[in-house]
Amino acid sequence: MEFFKSPNFRWMAKTKYFVSLSVILLLVGFVSWLRQGGLLYGIDFKGGTLVTVRFAGTPPSAKVRAALAQEGLGAPSIQPISDPADPASKNDLQIGLKETGGTSQQLDAGRDAIKLALAKIFPAPAGKQDFNAAIAGELADYLTQQDPLHLGLSAGAPYKQLAASLIHYRDVDRGGLVTSLADLAKAPDATPAVVASLEKSYYAGPYVIRSTDIEGPAEGAYLRHQAVLATLYALAGMLIYVAFRFSGGGLLHLTAEAGDFFLWRWIDFAIFGLAAVIAVFHDVLITLGLFCLFHFEISLTVIAALLTLVGYSMNDTIVIFDRVRENLRLMRREPFPEIVDRSINQTLSRTILTSGLTFLAVLVLFLLGGEGLRSFAFAMVVGVVVGTYSSFGIAAPIVVAWNHFRTRKAPAGASPGSGGRSSREKTADRRMAAAGRR
Repeated sequence: MEFFKSPNFRWMAKTKYFVSLSVILLLVGFVSWLRQGGLLYGIDFKGGTLVTVRFAGTPPSAKVRAALAQEGLGAPSIQPISDPADPASKNDLQIGLKETGGTSQQLDAGRDAIKLALAKIFPAPAGKQDFNAAIAGELADYLTQQDPLHLGLSAGAPYKQLAASLIHYRDVDRGGLVTSLADLAKAPDATPAVVASLEKSYYAGPYVIRSTDIEGPAEGAYLRHQAVLATLYALAGMLIYVAFRFSGGGLLHLTAEAGDFFLWRWIDFAIFGLAAVIAVFHDVLITLGLFCLFHFEISLTVIAALLTLVGYSMNDTIVIFDRVRENLRLMRREPFPEIVDRSINQTLSRTILTSGLTFLAVLVLFLLGGEGLRSFAFAMVVGVVVGTYSSFGIAAPIVVAWNHFRTRKAPAGASPGSGGRSSREKTADRRMAAAGRR
């Protein structure tokens, strides 16, 4: 499928417009960063309390938010989460409180405040305990006292086994949440008498706290450090790969034959890798700037989106650079900027197809994916657009600028990456022309 038939856009003639647009976006992001006092880090990086709650039905997010506000918890992070491997997780809700003071007492107080707010939304019947929050030891003691199987008060071992069976049924078979105590009759060894005995002092609560994670500022700082390292390692690895990939084994030439020609040859193609990495840095910085502008938080899922953006932008740039390298062999007498323009035009339909379809997918995810995926989807939406633009608006002009510098400074004639002919090739051409005239 081709959207354009033989396009002939002069991309490199518009370099100043591309650079101006990038400078504006970077400045907007930088000003937003200054006004905001830095990036907005989520609980993953800043520290705080994360409580995962599973509900029997659709999570009442609005009620939970209002109850937490009444407890004076400010603006908590509330987002639905789910695990495809666990169907019961479709009703899970993750409640997060940012770290304020950093002491363990303050973090514990935040966790207790979340529990208190949930208890106010779903009050327990008088004199009864929530079976979904029961532990095996307490349940075994209760069954031993009630003795529904008429085994005698000294029969502790059978009731311990029965309690373990009921807890296993609740946690494994029902995903940690039973909606009715009558369902316990399906558990092994649970007779109607056992269920009736439990109904005297227990009830099936509409929610259960699945996990509680408390992260201090030290753990958040460590995760931030690791996230920065992961991004830098990815960029460094790509720089090395692209430089060697486009050098055509230039390092091997350096060891096989010394000389300025081979040195410049490798440097020429190393610039391809450097330009691609600069373009990726450009994409990440603009994306982070827009995160500041629209007040999105940086979380681990956003780091995953940024690393995805790095790979996506690099792939699009390599496609164009590969075509440039092919055209350098076919269009040796053409000026280098025209070779780059031709290469971009030849890959234009492919770029529109891949980037356009990816953009539509992540746009739907941003609009309909819910609050839990909003930051991730926003990073992908911005990344696809900026990553595609930077391939021809930033990376390609860098290579053209280097070529312009190279043709003025290179000591041994133009290299294979210069868009011109080397001195050896020009000598061979002159000899062939002379032989033809004779």
